[in-house]
Amino acid sequence: MVDYEKAETANLQQEFEWVLDQEIHKGLDQIHQILVECARRFPVQLYGHDNSSKQDKFVLSVPADQLKCVVTLTGDSITHADINFKVTRQNSATMVRTTIHTEYPWKLQQVQDAANHLQQAIYHIDDVGKNYKFKSSDEVLHILGNILGSLQRGRTSLIVPRKKTMDDLIKSRNMKSLSPNLSEDLAISFYIQSHKLIFAIYQLVHSHGEMKYESSHAECSVPWLNEVLVLFTVGLQLCQQLKDKICVFSQYKDFTVGSRSVSPIN
Repeated sequence: MVDYEKAETANLQQEFEWVLDQEIHKGLDQIHQILVECARRFPVQLYGHDNSSKQDKFVLSVPADQLKCVVTLTGDSITHADINFKVTRQNSATMVRTTIHTEYPWKLQQVQDAANHLQQAIYHIDDVGKNYKFKSSDEVLHILGNILGSLQRGRTSLIVPRKKTMDDLIKSRNMKSLSPNLSEDLAISFYIQSHKLIFAIYQLVHSHGEMKYESSHAECSVPWLNEVLVLFTVGLQLCQQLKDKICVFSQYKDFTVGSRSVSPIN
């Protein structure tokens, strides 16, 4: 029985060393390729790729001429927009028109945030070159944890826009992009949610002695966003699979492979 256990341990040690020497680098290389492919899709300067001059035109509208917005998206900014929408005040409807011009673009910070997190994930892989010798499962798990964290934050930047108060929206520096400016009871917002660009209008109204706001929005699908989110998801899945593989070995407290040891995860 003791001999059997020794033989089993020896096999596991051998497999563990092979995983550390071969599988981890192979897996990291695969993840790296996916992330570089993802970087190529971003309309910003990222990891040696510069698509910051890439332009797309979109129409965001809702029926009955309540809202229509024609935008030009260049890089991570709206560089031009013709905006038309109806507002109701004291039971009468008014058409509001405003524009965004190239000289004062509307910045989509979510795109740059996601790109920064993606670049950080790639750098975590670059930090351990192909000839790097991993010493323990904890070391690998730490690196994979950093990559996973960066990818999750990048994906979340695009899927979950930050919530803002009406005051935040009105005082936003992006509102200064509008010409002419909107009246004080109105604010607009452009933001990313998953694979969509969303244009929203907010109006402060008096209701039964208190202030509240009403909103309406229009949206359109942005093809490159869909591709980016797919690649983020694939990168996360591959990274998690690699982490799960290492977690199998990290439970062996007394494992030693050459000068390397395997420690349990906390």
